[in-house]
Amino acid sequence: QVQLVESGGGLVQTGGSLRLSCAASGLTFSSYTMAWFRMAPGKEREFVLACNWNSDITRYADTAKGRFTISRDNAKNTVYLQLNNLEPEDTAVYYCAAYYGWNYGLFRNQDAYNHWGQGTQVTVSS
Repeated sequence: QVQLVESGGGLVQTGGSLRLSCAASGLTFSSYTMAWFRMAPGKEREFVLACNWNSDITRYADTAKGRFTISRDNAKNTVYLQLNNLEPEDTAVYYCAAYYGWNYGLFRNQDAYNHWGQGTQVTVSS
């Protein structure tokens, strides 16, 4: 049984930072593309970042460029999301997701991801 468990969310002021973690179990972690999505209040879930099995390929949404970083530790079966210079517009539930392999045409496509975590809330106060 595959499980993805996010942690590290919380309340932070504008300009602050957070580091989210997603611990995976029940899968061969190093074979999976890992990604972060988010869902803000009243909005649809959107892509944030993704990386391939060893992070030598990463893709960012425009809103994440220069502020957010994805990384992974395959020895710990964990993927991280470093959030810097946070803005109130970044307030959302952040989800990690996984799919097997890597496909340049799919990393932004939520339907490609067959494993999801339960999400962790990030709230940025102004």
